[in-house]
Amino acid sequence: MRIEGYNQINSIYKTGQVKKIEAPVKTGATDQVQISQAGRDYQIAKKAVAETPDVREELVDSVKAKIDAGTYKVNADDFASKVIEKYKKNML
Repeated sequence: MRIEGYNQINSIYKTGQVKKIEAPVKTGATDQVQISQAGRDYQIAKKAVAETPDVREELVDSVKAKIDAGTYKVNADDFASKVIEKYKKNML
């Protein structure tokens, strides 16, 4: 009589058994996310910027109308001071 043969037959019979899978146990705790007030303010500001057009059409239209009519005048001193101011900001 062979003893090792018994172990092989026993292992064959165990493969036919079906194991039941238990349903996951639900716990009372859930994950939560809390957004700070600064985060909420950032979201509101970001939404407002996204909804704002890139070009302010009413200003562009009024300047175009003045240029077409020949009434748009640029003060040379104001223009020069703005150029110098911008240049100084870029140098820093």
